[in-house]
Amino acid sequence: MSCQTEHTKKVSIGTLLLDNGKKLSDVEIAYERGGNPEGEVIVVCHALSGNQSTVGTQNYPGWWSEFIGPNLYVDTNRYQVITMNVLGGCGGSTGPSSINPETKRKYGASFPAVTIRDMVRAQYLALRKLGINHAKAIMGGSLGGMQVLEWGHLYPHFSEILIPMAVTPYFTDYALAYNSIGRHAIKSDPLWDNGNYSEGTIIKGMEIARMVGLVTYRSESLFNDRFNREKKDGMDIEYQVDSYLKYQGQKFSNRFDANSYLILLQAMDQYDLGFQRSGWQNALEKVEAKVCMLSFCGDLLYPPLLAEAFVEELKKRNKNAAYIHVETRFGHDGFLVEFEKWGHHVKNVLERKEVTECLT
Repeated sequence: MSCQTEHTKKVSIGTLLLDNGKKLSDVEIAYERGGNPEGEVIVVCHALSGNQSTVGTQNYPGWWSEFIGPNLYVDTNRYQVITMNVLGGCGGSTGPSSINPETKRKYGASFPAVTIRDMVRAQYLALRKLGINHAKAIMGGSLGGMQVLEWGHLYPHFSEILIPMAVTPYFTDYALAYNSIGRHAIKSDPLWDNGNYSEGTIIKGMEIARMVGLVTYRSESLFNDRFNREKKDGMDIEYQVDSYLKYQGQKFSNRFDANSYLILLQAMDQYDLGFQRSGWQNALEKVEAKVCMLSFCGDLLYPPLLAEAFVEELKKRNKNAAYIHVETRFGHDGFLVEFEKWGHHVKNVLERKEVTECLT
């Protein structure tokens, strides 16, 4: 499976040394670049199931096309926006579905583990290759938010503003538990074949993993009110919620590579801003950019209280930081919808000097 978009561009960054000591050669990073070519740069980092198609095209709108575009909250008349498919992804960047230059065959399950830090280093090199040495802002949610936090530590002077959304400074055990279920479902599927499945194989375990994930992305009240115990037409035992989850699971397994999904799950599981940095609080000493953190009510995976604590630690260190908590019934998925509730905060922080003003 491939989640590569039809308008993918790529940049080669050569050999990349990974955190685990292994080297990846002939690394390519797929990206989308649009908006005002003379405008200040906004870098977008995508989430687990996303890709570089943030804005997209008129025929194929991107996953943030209602948030970023002409005259929207991130105005592409004013800014140029760049999104890169993560290292290990399946949207065109080097990952498990790529050809290993040494064996001339797909990496498959032999693709080495990568970290969020590896992803950000690859993005930095790609941006430099594209002639970009500075950004107005870097933003993203969930897995994308992890990347934003790493940008703040690895390259503290690259961006003026960091806007992490629906993320915390480390991945909690509760979130790890759900990823564990998804991983087990994929690896237990005989068709996965230790990662050696053939092109076009539909892995049912992948569908189950997606179904489990969907339950964590939205709130209890949203599920209850949307489906209201309604049964599927003509079915005595299947409910509409069953049908919804199955459909979404099947659709996802048709477009996303299972080995890539496992690589990204592992990167999320391992994420801790403070790893080998004497704890996440001490890691904040290196942050120089202004930070505007957004959390979302009912987010099961990234607790808002921990996100708020992150901002308080920044303030203790006299960093320019603000915290926005968004009331929503969409839970973790809040950063993908209801832009009218929080998009103006992002617009404000991009256009003003102090992030504390994004609260007004």
